[in-house]
Amino acid sequence: MRTEVHVHGSVFLCKGVRLSQVDQAMRPWLDYLDVDTIADAHSLEREEPGISYDPKERVVNICWTGEVGRSFQSRLTEAFHNVGPLTEYASEVEVTYYPEGADDEFYQMFVGPSLEAIHEFRRQCVVEDVSSLLARHIGKPETEQVAALINQLFDAAGVKLPQAGEEHSTSSTVIPLHPRNKHLH
Repeated sequence: MRTEVHVHGSVFLCKGVRLSQVDQAMRPWLDYLDVDTIADAHSLEREEPGISYDPKERVVNICWTGEVGRSFQSRLTEAFHNVGPLTEYASEVEVTYYPEGADDEFYQMFVGPSLEAIHEFRRQCVVEDVSSLLARHIGKPETEQVAALINQLFDAAGVKLPQAGEEHSTSSTVIPLHPRNKHLH
């Protein structure tokens, strides 16, 4: 069964990364799409640019919609895992599945040079999201108190390293989101 999916985000690369390296890193996704380069990965939606590389800004911008099958998520995860070592710092890519006759499924994929970088970026995202939400309802001192608690929780959780027998992923993580967290652009 095919499902429509939308992938959206930007991945920031280290200085000196070449387009050929990006194409090679994204090979699992590109092979899935049966295309040779990210420039050939066109979106089903005409107004979306697909996957593009801006060498001046050192960024891969993704705004791509396509019809996919069951193995797509593993290919996408593998591609982002490969891209991780090419990144300067961690970033988020949102993935939304639109299964026919079912609720939409939302995921955050974090791509970065290390698990530590991803952990710190996730911490920042949670603190910013919660603080923004709370600032509308309570005062600044209370909001800062909650932000401090979130930081303590992230410190206590630490970076989760894979257990024996698990795949060692140093450059991407996937987190399912509640449907309320859907971001539209």
